[in-house]
Amino acid sequence: MKVYEYILESVEKHGTIHMTLIDPDPAKVSPERAGAIAEAAEHGGSAAIMLGGSTGVTREVLDAAVEEIRGRCSLPIILFPGGISGISLKADAIYFMSMLNSRNPEMISWIQARAARALKFSPLEIIPMGYIIVEPGMTVGRVGKAEVVKRNDVDTAIGFALAAELFGMKLVYLEAGSGAPEHVPPEMVREVAGNLDIPLVVGGGIRTPEAAGTLAKAGASIIVTGTLVERVEDVEGAVRAIVRAVSHV
Repeated sequence: MKVYEYILESVEKHGTIHMTLIDPDPAKVSPERAGAIAEAAEHGGSAAIMLGGSTGVTREVLDAAVEEIRGRCSLPIILFPGGISGISLKADAIYFMSMLNSRNPEMISWIQARAARALKFSPLEIIPMGYIIVEPGMTVGRVGKAEVVKRNDVDTAIGFALAAELFGMKLVYLEAGSGAPEHVPPEMVREVAGNLDIPLVVGGGIRTPEAAGTLAKAGASIIVTGTLVERVEDVEGAVRAIVRAVSHV
């Protein structure tokens, strides 16, 4: 089964699913630790592993992380690249992302154009995604030169999300930024989800099952947590609590 088909079926079955984001930067998470986190996340009920985020990760480090995860976890491994260096042919799929509200054309289409030919003929499943940075945006917003969508500017968020859908993208991602003090507002999630016919992903600043459940009730199809699993000792327990909070809300 294709990864995107698996995502759609999982969302249909559970209502909202959880994905675990692992940043393979060795300064944060070693390949061995990445494998352990992925194993615990699978036991906790996470639906997939997203791998990426840092812009300085080398192909060698990424390959090592994928191999460790593959050896300990049967979930799909989806690349979440911070740039061209964030590509490993050992993974299952890649989010082909366009940061739609960036002021830098590189982040909208130029980096993607440089990688497109190689990706088209690679074994990776390509999943086009519209990536929208919401205030505060954190590091990803700064590095991506995003014109962040203000937390109360629901109309602009809807506009970007619908543009992604009309471009033919398969997912929309509302991103508050890793380590954000606040997640994307539920009101924004509700309005964006209500206007979309494709799944809505929400990440950044989600630290508790209660927060995850609130966003799931608002209409998020996929909840992503990353910083959380880097910082807790009981990854399986933390993921299980979030999965219980979002499933069939």
